Amino acid sequence: MSMQICLSKESLAYYREQLQCNFEQVDKVFPDCMEEAVSLLSEQGINDYLEGASLVTMIGRGFDPILTYLEDMPQVGHDLGEETLSMVSQAVWKISRTPNGKSIPIFLQTIASVARRLGSKESLKKYIELVMDMMEQTTKSIHGFHSTIPSPSAIDMLEQMPQLLQLLSLGGVKKWIEYGIHNYNHHPERQKDYFSLQSADSRAVLQRERNGTLFVDNERRLDLYMQSLWSERPQLVPYSEAFDELRKPQPYYDPQGLRIPDVFSDKNGVSGLNRYRAVLAHMSAHRQWSSRLIADNYSPFQRVAAEHFEDCRVDTLAMRKYPGLRKIFMALHPKPDENACEPNEESCILHRLAMISYAMLEPNHGYQNQFVVEYSDKFRAIMEDGEGSTNEMASLGLSFIARTRLQTDQSPKIHFKDTEVHYRDDNRFMWQFIEEGDEEEMFDQKERKVDEEQNKGLPPRHYPEWDYTSQTYRPDWVSLYESLHPSGNPADIDRLLAKHGGLAKRLKKMLDQLKPQQLVRQRYQEEGSELDLDVAIRSLIDFKGGATPDPRINMSHKTDGRNFAVMLLLDLSASLNEKAAGSNQTILELSQEAVALTSWAVEKLGDEFAIAGFSSNTRHEVRYQHIKGFNEKWNDEVKGRMAAMEAGYSTRMGAALRHAAHYLEARQADKKLLLVLTDGEPADIDVHDEQLLIQDTRKAVQELDQDGIFTYCINLDPKADEYVKDIFGNQYTVVDKVERLPEKLPQLFMALTK
Repeated sequence: MSMQICLSKESLAYYREQLQCNFEQVDKVFPDCMEEAVSLLSEQGINDYLEGASLVTMIGRGFDPILTYLEDMPQVGHDLGEETLSMVSQAVWKISRTPNGKSIPIFLQTIASVARRLGSKESLKKYIELVMDMMEQTTKSIHGFHSTIPSPSAIDMLEQMPQLLQLLSLGGVKKWIEYGIHNYNHHPERQKDYFSLQSADSRAVLQRERNGTLFVDNERRLDLYMQSLWSERPQLVPYSEAFDELRKPQPYYDPQGLRIPDVFSDKNGVSGLNRYRAVLAHMSAHRQWSSRLIADNYSPFQRVAAEHFEDCRVDTLAMRKYPGLRKIFMALHPKPDENACEPNEESCILHRLAMISYAMLEPNHGYQNQFVVEYSDKFRAIMEDGEGSTNEMASLGLSFIARTRLQTDQSPKIHFKDTEVHYRDDNRFMWQFIEEGDEEEMFDQKERKVDEEQNKGLPPRHYPEWDYTSQTYRPDWVSLYESLHPSGNPADIDRLLAKHGGLAKRLKKMLDQLKPQQLVRQRYQEEGSELDLDVAIRSLIDFKGGATPDPRINMSHKTDGRNFAVMLLLDLSASLNEKAAGSNQTILELSQEAVALTSWAVEKLGDEFAIAGFSSNTRHEVRYQHIKGFNEKWNDEVKGRMAAMEAGYSTRMGAALRHAAHYLEARQADKKLLLVLTDGEPADIDVHDEQLLIQDTRKAVQELDQDGIFTYCINLDPKADEYVKDIFGNQYTVVDKVERLPEKLPQLFMALTK
């Protein structure tokens, strides 16, 4: 129950002015809504709340959606995080831009109950994406006409959603929706019956997906469990396991709370509820007894070994404190067959670590492997003398890895059977990364600092990829790792600029013409440089007539300025190392010169400008390197990164475009431009269908266009005409003479932003 706060008339008037809504009915409910919002939200949250309500007003669906948003969203923002305020309003706006606008009222009416069941902003985001995807897939275009038929079942599905989430996890709801789309997408009436839970088929699928123990039904019991046994009440935040097909997510904890699956099924005779208790006990043991290690000092193999030994230490201490945990832990811990892995054919490192983990917890393990016996005995000797320490476990793990390491441990074929310990978290809390960061928020610094040589061990960003053969997205298909580009010698870039001194002078004349010159009058200002006579006279007449005069009687002038945000995305694939035709320089060297001149030109203009490079090594490793951030000046740090540019690997372009758009979308600019500099078509070593990545990149360009981002390609491939139009439409230029790139690129930039 939130404490109500009585707002002054001045505060209410201030907040009402921020809400851009002219419905008379809003004035009756606004004071009560704002009192609740002020009691639940921060000042920034209140701003987001009012901006969201203003956005809902703009969709033109009457007063009801606005009332629902005003009444329900303060509690949702308080419970799940204030980011949900803009998340929901943006979803409403996107739905209003589709033929499914009539579903907005029911979407908003059910969002509060849905949010309570889901329990986290991440799950709510997945839910919104699920709803949007369902609407998109069930909305039909009319052949031969420029019109579409809205989804026949979106409203029915949204009406059922609170009931569905009482019975299913979010993953179960996803499967239920997918079944309905797959089987009834071409039968509107049967589709309506399915999504309104009227058909026998729908109820049968619902029953099939009803399995496991839902977190939301046991949240209070688990909260009391944490309080009574572990003397703490951390926030328990559920997530869904249904949306990550690259690798199954694991529990973890961070400053926001303990992250656990939204559903657990029974396993090995352990109930779903006891599985929750085991996971929470393990993470609580880490929170009480583990300390952090410097990740930069360890290789990936050493880190995973240190994690296994530390897991066993805290499990031992937890079982020592609460002996009843032993039965649950050991039931959920696999016991690998000692001879199951063939070292000559596959990597056995996870198999060895699973064996030593089991042996450290179970004295009667029965293994004959000399290293497993030796190190499990060493572990027990440490624990018999006391509690041990994280550093001791790390040293023991490093020694075990060094003594048992095999050449085949590097093999891509890894033995996974019986290696997953089902109650353990991903141990991200154990590692501290000491490394240089960029100037702004873009790394989510607490969670996403990337050691450039060891970044495979850190959580990537996942992006979908478009499969043109099935006309569907492969969800979370690509793993993208971002990092700050290594630095080199900035003097190298200064020499390149000096080399093109003559070109720089010609560019400067063009730049002077592009700089904003004309002054624009801004009227209706309370404070300004001069009096606005028309408004002042009207205000005087109002005053004489007894009406409240308009105080905005001044005006000011500002320069009619450019308001661009530009991202230059560089293809850094291995083909850039080739010599350019008719030149003794590589394509990479010419690209450095061109980008340096363009950066210098943009700095003169004052536009927001960022530079990033990308390459890929299969869908599991797209590398995205920041060279210049939007808020960075053209200085030696940026020049140093540009001087160190290297080319390698392949060109998986779609994910890089989507990630660049992630940063462009956040810029407050009137026009957003994404320039792509590449020397070839999208390709990667794990893709054999040449059209697959071309069509995915084309889809990414369409997505960016819908988000208001203009994408333009500068292609250095003489054969680009065969594919570049399919991807970028008419938004491209082919530079046949690559040696002229340093001249062409800045000129092209200025032409696009003229």
